[in-house]
Amino acid sequence: MTTPDTATLLEDAADRIADISRRDLQIMLRRAALRLRNCGSIALVDDMEEAIRDVCSELVLTREDAIRYIVREWTEKNTYLPVHNLDEDRDVVGNA
Repeated sequence: MTTPDTATLLEDAADRIADISRRDLQIMLRRAALRLRNCGSIALVDDMEEAIRDVCSELVLTREDAIRYIVREWTEKNTYLPVHNLDEDRDVVGNA
């Protein structure tokens, strides 16, 4: 079972506003406010937007997930982000 996202919870609360408790509504609104405060928007030029749309449709990702994927791949391939960490202090078993 997946946990519903904040937007789904807010939509559900709007549909049954008379039935939802004040406390639950406060929690959902605070959660939504935090998400809005912490979200960022990336504006790209038209040809880049088209490329992102192509990636989204090919990989079945949202725009944000596609951008995260592209940035992660680029940073790993250009060694800005390690692909994996080596534990140099541990004993190695086997032959090299």
